[in-house]
Amino acid sequence: MIGKAEGIVLRATDYGESNKILTVFTRNSGKVSMMARGAKKSKSRFTAVSQLFSHGYFLYHGGSGMVTLQQGDLIRSFRGIREDLIKTAYAVYLVEFLDKMMSDEDISSYLFDTLLTALNWMDQDKDVEMVTRLFELKLLQIHGYRPRFEGCVHCGKNDPPFFMSIMEGGFVCQSCASYRQDSSFIAVGPGAVKILRLFQEIHMNQVGNIQVKPETKEQLRKVMFSFIDEYTHVTLKSRRFLEQLDLLNG
Repeated sequence: MIGKAEGIVLRATDYGESNKILTVFTRNSGKVSMMARGAKKSKSRFTAVSQLFSHGYFLYHGGSGMVTLQQGDLIRSFRGIREDLIKTAYAVYLVEFLDKMMSDEDISSYLFDTLLTALNWMDQDKDVEMVTRLFELKLLQIHGYRPRFEGCVHCGKNDPPFFMSIMEGGFVCQSCASYRQDSSFIAVGPGAVKILRLFQEIHMNQVGNIQVKPETKEQLRKVMFSFIDEYTHVTLKSRRFLEQLDLLNG
């Protein structure tokens, strides 16, 4: 069977002396494993399209299981990401997180467009941390995880400041927090509350230019990483590298 798909490379693993195995997230067929024969050779016709993040059209042969790549037409390589260590680190985190959350059978053109837009924003010098936070929320939402950011999960109070209760999956106001024992509380100020509420409602193509204070970014990072750890239980190698970068930049 011959198939053609628009896709983004999530993983590219060396196989043997000259081949690569690609995990390609496609718009209409979910994740597809492809054998790219000779892709490691310098003059291979698959060199460009077999790189991590590559967005293109993939013509392949095969049925269920791994297919064989026959032709690849590159649309975008995201060179701006590849040439920047920080951008690369965050982009690797995005594709690894998506790869771990999506089964091979999951098909989502919405999530495909969300990832593609996120990579475009990173390539165009948008704030990589803010793009990442928005992508995390969209990926969680499509899998049924929606933190409760509307107000206090106990009394319904809408105005910050709040604590984020990871165990209860949402905000808790200071009054309700005062008589609760919850080791998962994370303090979130008005700036973080505003961004979390906004990001829960907008789409990736609406991210715009957002100026965020370092302390607000730290609160957002703690909230999202803690929520992901508690509810998804995925382990990401790229996450550890991001945390090391944060320590170096801190």
